[in-house]
Amino acid sequence: MKFMNENIMRQAIHDAVIRSVTEISADAKALVRAALDRETNPTAVSMLSSMLENLDIAKNQDKAVCQSPGYPTTWVTYGDGNFPSFVKDVIGEAVAEATKKGYLRPSIVDPLTRHNPGNNTGEGVPNIEYEYIPGQEYVDFIISFKGCGAELGNAMKIFTTANLKLDKDFEGLKRFVLETAINAGGKPCPPFGIGIGIGGQMDIASKLSRKAISTRNWSDTNPDPLLARLEEELRDNINSLGLGAAGTGGDTVCLAVKIATAATHTAIAPVAINFHCWVARRAGIRIYNDGRVEKLL
Repeated sequence: MKFMNENIMRQAIHDAVIRSVTEISADAKALVRAALDRETNPTAVSMLSSMLENLDIAKNQDKAVCQSPGYPTTWVTYGDGNFPSFVKDVIGEAVAEATKKGYLRPSIVDPLTRHNPGNNTGEGVPNIEYEYIPGQEYVDFIISFKGCGAELGNAMKIFTTANLKLDKDFEGLKRFVLETAINAGGKPCPPFGIGIGIGGQMDIASKLSRKAISTRNWSDTNPDPLLARLEEELRDNINSLGLGAAGTGGDTVCLAVKIATAATHTAIAPVAINFHCWVARRAGIRIYNDGRVEKLL
């Protein structure tokens, strides 16, 4: 089976990149509005109002919603005979073009020399995660520009069964998440979302945490009843800390908690916590084998 025309993909991805950096996902925006409606702290009300005003200005003037370009990651799912072999080049070109046009500040650098090529690309950037799904007659793309200031609050720990406290309703896990939120304070540009990856080894837990908060709808309910309960409980417990918007105090500091798991070895229970600022810049598109393009996010 021959894959769709490269020009169709190129245009669709270019449009998705621009859309993703000039607005935030509708689910995240709705949660910010809801947080404003119930907020009782005057400073937090001012902060949340300014955030929403910023979104309107960015959309009306076709400007970036945040001065930071974030770090681009794309999740690609494909089926039989439609692997998009040229997608890495296409996404890299779209990111570079968006940078050239002023939608993204050039901030991607070499990790050691700090050399900046000036186009937000480089070794391993943009990052692309591929997943093959048998029988899928389309290719899905979810492009995410996750802010890097939020990364300063991230944490990772290899638990044992004992210190996870499985027998005490996961007290070890809950304490780790709350302590991480307290230590992060206002660094992750709250109100934030949190992705939690549990299982695998260190690398798998970290990838799960990024995918959970970057690709899921922040208003959805986890299909696993245990994880759904933990997500809601952790979100409410974090909000009870009173950190508030921008970390200046208030009723809402956490908009959502999303958990993803993978099987692990009996000796360990890796947990990765990944903060995502309120600027949830992501766009999803579906390209069918016949060339049709559908907007997902």
